[in-house]
Amino acid sequence: MNKLLTAIILVVTFGVLSAQEKRKISLQEAVKLGIENSKYLKIDQAQIEESTANLLAAKNKQLPELTVSGNYLYLPLEPNVDLKIPGMAGGGPKVSNVLYGSANLSVPIYAGGRIKYGIKSAEYLVEASKLNAENDKNAIAYNISQAYNNLFKANEVVKLLKENLTSSQKRDESFIKLEKNGVIARNDRLKAQLQTSNIELQLMEAENNYSIANINMDLLLGLPDNTEIEVDSNYIGEDDLGKPDDYYLNLARENRNDIKALDYQRKAAALGSKSAKAEHLPSLAFTGGYVAADIPKLLTITNAVNVGVGIQYNLSNIWKKNSSYVQSKAKEQELAANNDLLNDNVTLEVKRDYQNDLFAHKKIDVYQRALEQAEENYRITLNKYNAGLETITNLLDADTAKITANVNVITSKADAALAHKKLLQTTGTINNN
Repeated sequence: MNKLLTAIILVVTFGVLSAQEKRKISLQEAVKLGIENSKYLKIDQAQIEESTANLLAAKNKQLPELTVSGNYLYLPLEPNVDLKIPGMAGGGPKVSNVLYGSANLSVPIYAGGRIKYGIKSAEYLVEASKLNAENDKNAIAYNISQAYNNLFKANEVVKLLKENLTSSQKRDESFIKLEKNGVIARNDRLKAQLQTSNIELQLMEAENNYSIANINMDLLLGLPDNTEIEVDSNYIGEDDLGKPDDYYLNLARENRNDIKALDYQRKAAALGSKSAKAEHLPSLAFTGGYVAADIPKLLTITNAVNVGVGIQYNLSNIWKKNSSYVQSKAKEQELAANNDLLNDNVTLEVKRDYQNDLFAHKKIDVYQRALEQAEENYRITLNKYNAGLETITNLLDADTAKITANVNVITSKADAALAHKKLLQTTGTINNN
């Protein structure tokens, strides 16, 4: 008895724990959650930190270099010491150990501009990495909008099919009574029930699509995969398409972060060429040092301080070609070509998405008219059927057409909302609001 009670408690507990948690989320909240939990943006953040570390390394090159070294040497064998100092010729004292140390300071004065160019180039690359992250945020916002749109459509279709299934089942009940009373033939009742079965199958497919769309949203938003998301019924709103495509094209040129990022990369490459060219110039530095040594019974050195100016120039630069400069110039040319290609792609994308947006909104009007026609056709067909002037087949066909028209209106409105989101993503403004 105790074992049975324990088993029942475990089953009930498991059922409670595995029950789906419901959560109503608007599109704006979904985008915010998706960006916060995006694994792609975590990669972008690591790249920003890497670029920042490169900037720190470039700035460190303008700071002084100070090195300190010290050594203690034990001499197990007695060295031969022959002093050549007048009056001290011959063997010297026995030496068994040596102690010495030094400190050296170097402060860069001039490096042909390499340090300055390196710092500025690294700053540009930090900005480029940040802009690339913002561009990825735009793409993520659209991907979440797309997933939210699919969930919204699946949810609306499920609700519509449930309503139609209920109506169809009530009709079946009515037809069964009419058949028993000899008003309609058995074949007509079977045709109506077949229609109900088809609607039931469509509903099962829609519910399956909804479940898959819900799981996809849970993963995108970083929610537990048993969270049932309730979409906002006000998701479909009015879109402002009263402006020409040139307006959106200018908007893209001003706001696209990939264009801005590429511009920073081009500036960094130009400075890289200047830095590479400066490799053929000498470098100048202020130097200083201190040396101390102690050789017992032989030599002690203290306060040996030196200061001066050091110059360094690699003479092999005279006959060696500056390969770094050639590579950097090639990089500049590559980025310039990429910039031209990106601008062409932006123009194409904006104009294409603008046309798709217009087309999606025009489809709503057509589907809305088709729905009105389907509803009127069903009303007329039903009246004729009730008057014995129409067949059950035509009535069921009219009912199917009405269901299809309703689904088309819902999905076309959702698709139009998504098409506008795509246009905003292409202009780089999807996250502005």
